[in-house]
Amino acid sequence: MSLHQLNRIIWVILLTAHSVVAQKSYLLRPDRIFDGQEIHENWVVLVVNDKITAVGEAKSIVVATASPKPEIIDLKGCTLLPGFIEGHSHLFLHPYNETTWDDQVLKEARSLRTSRAVVHAKKTLMAGFTTVRDLGTEGAEFDDVGLKQAIQQGIIPGPRMIIATKALIATGSYAPKGFSTDVTVPQGAEEADGRDPLIRAVRNQIGKGADVIKIYADYRWGLMGEARPTFLIDEIKLMVETAQSSGRPVIAHAGSAEGMRRAILGGCETLEHGDAGTPEIFALMKEKGVALCPTLAAGDAITQYRGWKKGIEPEPERIKNKRKTFKEALDAGVTICFGGDVGVFTHGDNAREMEMMVDYGMKPLDVLRSATSVNARVFHQEQLGQIKTGFLADLVAVEGRPDVRISDVRNVKLVIKNGEIQH
Repeated sequence: MSLHQLNRIIWVILLTAHSVVAQKSYLLRPDRIFDGQEIHENWVVLVVNDKITAVGEAKSIVVATASPKPEIIDLKGCTLLPGFIEGHSHLFLHPYNETTWDDQVLKEARSLRTSRAVVHAKKTLMAGFTTVRDLGTEGAEFDDVGLKQAIQQGIIPGPRMIIATKALIATGSYAPKGFSTDVTVPQGAEEADGRDPLIRAVRNQIGKGADVIKIYADYRWGLMGEARPTFLIDEIKLMVETAQSSGRPVIAHAGSAEGMRRAILGGCETLEHGDAGTPEIFALMKEKGVALCPTLAAGDAITQYRGWKKGIEPEPERIKNKRKTFKEALDAGVTICFGGDVGVFTHGDNAREMEMMVDYGMKPLDVLRSATSVNARVFHQEQLGQIKTGFLADLVAVEGRPDVRISDVRNVKLVIKNGEIQH
């Protein structure tokens, strides 16, 4: 045997030894498992490195010969679920009763906003949300790209991020507003109109790192300050065609019935908010396979910031109407994505949206599906949202029965992301 061959054998042995040492293995033993679809009693989950390698009844999973021998984690009294997927987040925002949206965009340095976002990311993760769809930096340019990279590289803890970077608005439609016409005020998203500028803007955001293109199909720019459509249907179709060329979806902020209609017909995959939806609009969403992310908690929070004393005073019309339209969407069979527009309210309090979805008429089990397997499917995250062999080991254990009492999702006892226990 030559010296060269001997060196190669030694190198392979060293690499193999290193890979064995580096492996991590856990056997999780909760009282029950929600697998993304249904509840299973007395099941266990075997995790090796970053993957779920076995799941099922304890007697059916042989671990005695597993290498490395798994660490057994007993989760008595707990339900094990897939890591939750937050469908509508703004990690670069913090609650408006702390600092108004205008002041965050215009007066807070991006370095300050990024520092906050780092803290927000960890709070989100430790609340059991291992993935977020972050839908716009609201004036913080492309800083979500760096935040995502810092999490991916293990520099800071946080959820995996699906990012929209700057988002797209029609000229003159967004905010901040109300300043002298002699002053050009920075906007909370990127302005673009017409064929060439829209194509360029979509491609630029993709090139900078956007996973999804977010557009504002309407906004409060009507003559009386009411929400009115912004982009034309042909403009939306153009942005969708451009984004889809790279395999990316387009989603739309849409609260008015006409803004929703244009976004649906334009090819957007999800609509955010949907406050003024009608039975006809929801039927169209169902027909076209467009999902709704209702963001119940955001409207609830903003109404309280404006003086409503929840639980003491009667519900204002805005809240009553949201209950009505949410029920209409459910009755129409529209796919409901879990997403609270967190950032309007406190990061880490994401469960507030789950609780409101139940209060507004969804069954707890359907809410859990929405926050796991449904969001994974709608957001094209094929390896997430289910506790299933071969899937990524993103898991959260909570004490109690969230399928019965949704508020039990707050009792987080263990968070695992990519097979690693989070601290």
